[in-house]
Amino acid sequence: MDIGAARKDTPGCANVAHLNNAGAALPPRPVIEAVAEHLALESTIGGYEAAERNAAAIERFYEAVAGLIGARPDEIAYVENATRGWDMAFYAIPFAAGDRILTTTSEYSSNAIAYQHVAAAKGVKVEVLPDGRDGVLSLDALSAELARGDVRLVSINHVPTHNGLVNPAAAVGRLCRQHGVLYLLDACQSVGQISVDVEEIGCDMMSATGRKYLRGPRGTGFLYVRRELIATLEPPFLDLHAATWKAPDDYEVRGDARRFETWERYMAGQIGLGVAADYASELGIEAIQERVLTLADALRERLAARSGVTVLDRGERPSGIVTFTVDGHEAAAVKKAARERGVNVNTTSPRAHGYDPRALASAVRASVHYYNTEEELDLLMSALPR
Repeated sequence: MDIGAARKDTPGCANVAHLNNAGAALPPRPVIEAVAEHLALESTIGGYEAAERNAAAIERFYEAVAGLIGARPDEIAYVENATRGWDMAFYAIPFAAGDRILTTTSEYSSNAIAYQHVAAAKGVKVEVLPDGRDGVLSLDALSAELARGDVRLVSINHVPTHNGLVNPAAAVGRLCRQHGVLYLLDACQSVGQISVDVEEIGCDMMSATGRKYLRGPRGTGFLYVRRELIATLEPPFLDLHAATWKAPDDYEVRGDARRFETWERYMAGQIGLGVAADYASELGIEAIQERVLTLADALRERLAARSGVTVLDRGERPSGIVTFTVDGHEAAAVKKAARERGVNVNTTSPRAHGYDPRALASAVRASVHYYNTEEELDLLMSALPR
């Protein structure tokens, strides 16, 4: 990968050492230009007219995202963020009293709230799988729970928001298919930084965002739903795009994944997200993954060698998200010190996400991307309080 070219194509690299890609990555120039050009077109000829003129670019989004994750275009829906995509899939599942939902100790809090919402309304049971020795979910425990029966859904995150581990998504998919159980994957933090192939993983539904590692516009995301499953899921709400009104008292829901969309959407964002997906595909997700993981490993080595710094990430090979604490310094203070040196990092709250009451209240989260450099890692290290 030509890192110099990637940085030249990323205007933000001239201004800051951006190690907050798990929050929102710096967009590349083609994404910026695609969004800006459509917004300019809307301002000069009108929003409806701009959508008509750029219909091919809007439609390209479905092919671009499908190609990136190994799906088919009719299995992709455009949504305004990963949480809304996840909600549309989750709330479309026809749960019944006694159904069991299996999830992980590291679950995202928005998802956990939805579990409890459905549990209270429909008598569903939410059960948390234990971690294995390396910190990822225990496949032995998952296998045992699936064998017990009554599992309606296995719902996990691929990469948690508050630490760097990577859950064994494909192994989970194999177990779910063996037992005929639905599988929903939250890939918010994985798409764009590591290889994500829905056929290899075996998930039935998957949500992701545009603003993080995919380097797309903020306020964009997508939902994947396996073609064979679409007809069995009726979205929690419909509009004239998701369904056709059969006057006066009937309607017909779309047969593809766009039944999870709404008619009104951020058109410039949809175009930009399609460009971002194509951009990642052209670079090559395997090359991106190797670069990201190599930089993350290098940062963890630097941090582990510093006295008073504790690296928190677990797993056989963690992702590009690096979490740590500095003795005697609050995470917010470390973030502020780094920001003053021109380095963007973020704080995270492990206790606010997941089911482990022993988790830390806060930690520093540095998340690398392929356009980052070793020199930027050194700059972060020099900014850390001692």
